[in-house]
Amino acid sequence: MTAQPNPEAGAAVKAADRAHVFHSWSAQELIDPLAVAGAQGSYFWDYDGRRYLDFASALVYTNIGYQHPKVVAAIQEQAGRLATFAPAFAVEARSEAARLIAERTPGDLDKIFFTNGGADAVEHAIRMARLHTGRPKVLSAYRSYHGGTQQAVNLTGDPRRWASDNGTAGVVHFWAPFLYRSRFYAETEEQECERALEHLETTIAFEGPSTIAAIILETIPGTAGIMMPPTGYLAGVRELCDKYGIVFVLDEVMAGFGRTGEWFAADLYDVVPDLLTFAKGVNSGYVPLGGVAVSGAIADTFGKRPYPGGLTYSGHPLACAAAVATIRVMAEEGVVENAARLGSDVLEPALRELAERHPSVGDVRGTGMFWALELVRDRDTRAPLVPYNAAGEANAPMAAFAAAVKEGGVWPFVNMNRTHVVPPCTVTEAELKEGLAVLDSALSVADEYVA
Repeated sequence: MTAQPNPEAGAAVKAADRAHVFHSWSAQELIDPLAVAGAQGSYFWDYDGRRYLDFASALVYTNIGYQHPKVVAAIQEQAGRLATFAPAFAVEARSEAARLIAERTPGDLDKIFFTNGGADAVEHAIRMARLHTGRPKVLSAYRSYHGGTQQAVNLTGDPRRWASDNGTAGVVHFWAPFLYRSRFYAETEEQECERALEHLETTIAFEGPSTIAAIILETIPGTAGIMMPPTGYLAGVRELCDKYGIVFVLDEVMAGFGRTGEWFAADLYDVVPDLLTFAKGVNSGYVPLGGVAVSGAIADTFGKRPYPGGLTYSGHPLACAAAVATIRVMAEEGVVENAARLGSDVLEPALRELAERHPSVGDVRGTGMFWALELVRDRDTRAPLVPYNAAGEANAPMAAFAAAVKEGGVWPFVNMNRTHVVPPCTVTEAELKEGLAVLDSALSVADEYVA
């Protein structure tokens, strides 16, 4: 599964990158991107022939792994038949992708508006909600990420919004439940749920219910830490939205399409939003695609009134053909079931065992192929291994941990004081055990920083 080493080619790729590519979320002179030669299944490799088990699924989107032959073939076939076409026409790949997605979304989310990715899906969901209600404000949670475009990044609750937040986006942030670092002085999940809902309703009251168009939540927050909402919380938010005429938006860009061991994380909580955003796993990122699943009530708003929004590449045939093939592969090969089974039978017990052995692990949480380890300096005080939004020397403990994981041949997903365990949903038990053994060793490095 690895190509012959070709360091000269790798050096040329790296040189061109450094000369011309402007990278996202980065200080351009301080980064050293790895030159990737190829990928297959759960692995990728560099031009020196070094292979890595991808425990990050790229950016948590290669749910069916790299280079699945059926999806690659579908893209090739579509390119030969109809490589592109304008979004105002009915095209087979687009129609079939919409049908397959609508079959799997909860409730009556049967209309699909296609975008190019998750951020613009969030942008359009919020636009729909504002136009549907005639209200300006949107409530979103701290500890969240909704995308890098202007509205989406303002909805985001992590520090990446700060540079773009000018206070005029109509966004109000609130605290969602997270018992491990409770803002509500809760001692149980039940208390956390009750107090978080009370806090949200108070926020609604003080902001003015008649001014609020939508509440948007990641069903299970991803980049912010994979915090599983307590039982009853999402149902409680649904009730508040119904009570005050607010549109309930669930962001399933990262959690959707098998990542949690269900087609959508909403299915874990038996809740139906008014709008649901998706991207990433819909076609494992083989061709950029995202979208909004729209309820009947909101779709009716635009039945005889034009929806004032669109994209040149909305429902691009290559992306939609990849989505059709991906969804069929997931159904035929039991990918969602594989994520659920290995998550509960292999990953969860192994991660909890690691937590017992390593004092740097303060918390383990997740489901399916969607897990996070919270690394701490002190389990009793829960002081994080590095400060919030740490950089440079302050981030040295997490940098050392990440370097140890890579040295072991595993590519990690590291954010702040956490490492996420998010391999492809097609991962095998043997591959999981390979990666877990490397994590076990690397956590010994993190343990050296424990007080």
